[in-house]
Amino acid sequence: MPADNTERSDTGVIVVGAGPTGLLLAGDLAVAGIPVTLVERHEHGSELTRAFVVHARTLEQLDQRGVAETLVSHGKQVGSMRLFDKATVDMSRLRTRYPYILVTPQYETEGVLLRRAQAAGVEFVRPAELTGLSQDAQGVTAFLADGRSLRAAYLVGTDGHRSTVRDLIGEPFPGRSVVKSVMLADVLLMREPVGGAATNSVGDRFTFIAPFDDGYYRVVSWDRAKPADEQDPVDIEELKDIARSVLGTDFGMYGPRWSARFHSDERQVARYRVGRVFLAGDAAHVHSPAGGQGMNTGLQDAANLSWKLASALTGGPDLLDSYHAERYPVGRKVIKGSGTLLRLAMLHSTAVRTARNEVVSAALHLPLTARRLPLALSGLGVKYPAPRGAHRLVGTRAADARLRGEPKRLYEALRAGRFVLLDTGGLHEREALNVAATGRLDLAVGADPDAPAMLVRPDGYIAWAADSAYPDPKGLHRALKYWVTGE
Repeated sequence: MPADNTERSDTGVIVVGAGPTGLLLAGDLAVAGIPVTLVERHEHGSELTRAFVVHARTLEQLDQRGVAETLVSHGKQVGSMRLFDKATVDMSRLRTRYPYILVTPQYETEGVLLRRAQAAGVEFVRPAELTGLSQDAQGVTAFLADGRSLRAAYLVGTDGHRSTVRDLIGEPFPGRSVVKSVMLADVLLMREPVGGAATNSVGDRFTFIAPFDDGYYRVVSWDRAKPADEQDPVDIEELKDIARSVLGTDFGMYGPRWSARFHSDERQVARYRVGRVFLAGDAAHVHSPAGGQGMNTGLQDAANLSWKLASALTGGPDLLDSYHAERYPVGRKVIKGSGTLLRLAMLHSTAVRTARNEVVSAALHLPLTARRLPLALSGLGVKYPAPRGAHRLVGTRAADARLRGEPKRLYEALRAGRFVLLDTGGLHEREALNVAATGRLDLAVGADPDAPAMLVRPDGYIAWAADSAYPDPKGLHRALKYWVTGE
């Protein structure tokens, strides 16, 4: 490829795929001042609307970017979900500003992230098809079908389960197909499910129903005894028949405005990083739709990777290997958890299903299970590895906290995309002032004098913490050196 036909940004990043994961990643990089080019094969984005559940941790990540409330205004808040006939998962007691499942079409999530990316200055190249890439010690060159080539320091594949980037770097996608024909539809109902949402299964049949905020309901359904091609149309009579058999009613289902089929796999790449190329979202992992965690996991991949790329490109520490170390186990756990829910949903024996319903219902009345399952589904329970002897909070997500002065909340302070040292009495100011002067760290004073001091990463996870009785300035110094300055 001739050198003069290559668009270069030797300090920038190429992101391939303009779905939610790619849009959040590209927007973060642009906000951090990194030149970023987003390549998308479709003229108007990913053209997918499979995802419709936004969990609490994702909403917190969006809050840290100033766009959560806009998305919430376009969605339906569901505080609980019926599971396996009579068991209920209660999300309303989660300790977060978003103690619910937000049901909203994927295009609404993409819309808020697209507007943010555009405002931050992301360069969009679309429609454009990636056909090749090469990498060397200095960067990555991406070759497009129209003869152009792009050059950047790094490239991230967020181009879905059929990822071209993954194929081009020769990374296998091991796993298996679990449901060959999942039907999706947005329909109207004459009667509302109790609690707003419902799910159940009988043998090979499964149905999940959840409300949008405009009167329509998303239906996810399958009958494993009747597999169909992805291109086959969805028949509402089949949806109604399956719903009646598993839920006892079809709720007067009518008037579909959209429908589609897809197949569901459980797969994960062995490496999220290959040299200067990274994989995120469905390009790195796919799993069953049980739990509605697909898009959410991808968005949180992006939130983990974006600030690490920015650090490597702006003279900060090179933390890029920690992306795989932190996110691969999360992807593995999501595959296992959603797979367990799926297999429980597909039990054939009536006696075994009855026992399942009783056991799950009883378990959700136990305080430990009633707390842990919503934490797992919502993403609030994700924890990253911590050094031996670290404070109990290190590696966990930082809950939002009130601050003295402006900004008023920790998540508002994180919108600048920098580390935040949250202190309550100025005990650690000396250790942090010089670092703050570099522009990589902001200082904030918490309103709760009894709360631990915390060094919060740009993705909202805790890198260091100390209780007021044990200030630990040496520990903070080590954390600042490792995470922030790299010196």
